Amino acid sequence: MTASTHHPRRGGLSRRRLLTGSAALAAGAAGTAALASCGTSAAPTGATEIDYWLWDANQLPAYSAAIDAFMAQNPDVFVRVTQLGWDDYWTKLTAGFVAGAGPDAFADHLARYPEFVKLGVIAPLDDLAPLAEVTADRFQDGLQELWTGQDGKRYGIPKDYDTIAVLYDKNMLEEEGLTEEDLAGLDWNPEDGGSFERLLARLTVDENGVRGDEDGFDPTRVARYGLGADAGIDYVGQTSWSAFALATGWTFTDADTWGTAFHYDDDRFAATMDWYFGLVDKGLFPPFGMFGDSSPLQTQVQSGRAALGLAGSWMITTWANLEGVDLGIAPLPTGPAGTPMSMFNGLGDSIAAQSEHQEEAARLIAFLASDEAQQIIGDRAPFFPATDVGTEAAIASYAERGLDVTAFTDRVEAGETGLYPLVENSAAIASIMQPAFDECWMRRIGGADFAAYNERVNALFG
Repeated sequence: MTASTHHPRRGGLSRRRLLTGSAALAAGAAGTAALASCGTSAAPTGATEIDYWLWDANQLPAYSAAIDAFMAQNPDVFVRVTQLGWDDYWTKLTAGFVAGAGPDAFADHLARYPEFVKLGVIAPLDDLAPLAEVTADRFQDGLQELWTGQDGKRYGIPKDYDTIAVLYDKNMLEEEGLTEEDLAGLDWNPEDGGSFERLLARLTVDENGVRGDEDGFDPTRVARYGLGADAGIDYVGQTSWSAFALATGWTFTDADTWGTAFHYDDDRFAATMDWYFGLVDKGLFPPFGMFGDSSPLQTQVQSGRAALGLAGSWMITTWANLEGVDLGIAPLPTGPAGTPMSMFNGLGDSIAAQSEHQEEAARLIAFLASDEAQQIIGDRAPFFPATDVGTEAAIASYAERGLDVTAFTDRVEAGETGLYPLVENSAAIASIMQPAFDECWMRRIGGADFAAYNERVNALFG
């Protein structure tokens, strides 16, 4: 899930239409501003009309179905659903706040809402009666904490969560003479990479057919990398380095939420960076710039340019739909702290402070958190809804398609997660840290050099 670079959660445009009564607008393509109507129903006479916005096209069918159920039970409220691509979403949302023409309720992101709170453009939810019984214990542990501001008030109701796992093509694994069990019990450490690095070396092949663990391997002419890479790696490292750093016992900041001191100067972090980006030198990981936006991680695996990929649970359906790929999902390797560790992130539903219909908007997002709605969403979800009911429905739905997704959900059940760094100044942090990660990936600096950048980040907090 990063801040303005949270590209994996953009999602492709879904062409499915599970709309019955909702008025939905879907982007013509992710990242574009053009909108095309997917629904034709008009608001009933006398009904209060409210707007609900989201950016993920993959989520549109599930939420539209749940919102249809809401309207069937609340005929006095008519919900217009608008979906836009990631970039346009935040541009139009911000413009809507300025012009007083934004949505009543909308899908929100952890990297965005602290600034919205500071600007006073989203409403605290605690005094809205429809949300009084929507308590933290409805959701997976930690999710409501992420949507609780420094003033102790709630600014979002959890809508889903995501974790990270290892994705691969079972066909490739079979060709390599390996089994799913070979990927299930791997370990990792920053000194020699453990059995995880040994597997990467075995799966890496140079242009002469020599493997990464064989004499004569050429790390400068690689045909297939053991581990694929997203086009960019940022200060959160959600689908890249965070799983390894967290597995050493390292934490992003000095508090679970609203920390004011980052730990990019920690020796464990430095060692993790040296190992992770050092895979480039060994030929096991793509060099900086090798793959761009036109060749995302799933395409690297599909085309045989990479054997494994670390990916978020919101990408399961995208991977499962890859032509010629029999998707396999393996747990993250166990780290020095004794367990696998995944970043734990989650989106939330917020209400605009300028909305003239906050009570109706609260009724809507309270319903979306209900067992009924979570079941509807989970049955259709290409992601994990925030409650146990929704998660179990999603697991069952994936199982019907032949996918075992428990490598994602086991991390949450076992408490083997680290929270997404909920802090102020996320945009400024990103601008400071991005050059550091790029330079390290280009092999121009080492892990110890992050300490100087850390000082600049911590100075943002006074």
